[in-house]
Amino acid sequence: MKKAFRQARIGKLIRAKPILTQDELAAELAVTGIQASQVTLSRDIRELGIVKTPEGYRERNSIPPAEPPRENLRRVLQEFLRDVEVARNLVVLKTTPGGASAVGLALDAEDWPEIVGTVAGDDTVFAATPSARAAKKLQKALLEIW
Repeated sequence: MKKAFRQARIGKLIRAKPILTQDELAAELAVTGIQASQVTLSRDIRELGIVKTPEGYRERNSIPPAEPPRENLRRVLQEFLRDVEVARNLVVLKTTPGGASAVGLALDAEDWPEIVGTVAGDDTVFAATPSARAAKKLQKALLEIW
């Protein structure tokens, strides 16, 4: 069998029904007359961009994002944030005890050009910006989201 044919069949199989293991995938391929080793299946899975989910193998682009980043940030800020202050080119975010890590991760996921980096402690996050002007802009944006 040609590689392209085998890979097309793999795509069709994982779209048709849940396949939880490579053994199941190999068995389904065998039913259609295609023999493939575990090494070959692993390579095909990687090349096709297939990922393993709790529901079985799926094409990466068919998996909806868990939650848009901005909505995640809004939820995290509403839950943990207590205050936002500017100190020159730093934005200091005060959180509930233990909430700083979640806020820092949510900020990092946003990939804002205003944020050079974040450092999170227990109840404080420092968001470094390139300038005092960028810090003010970030503070304003965070207050609007919060």
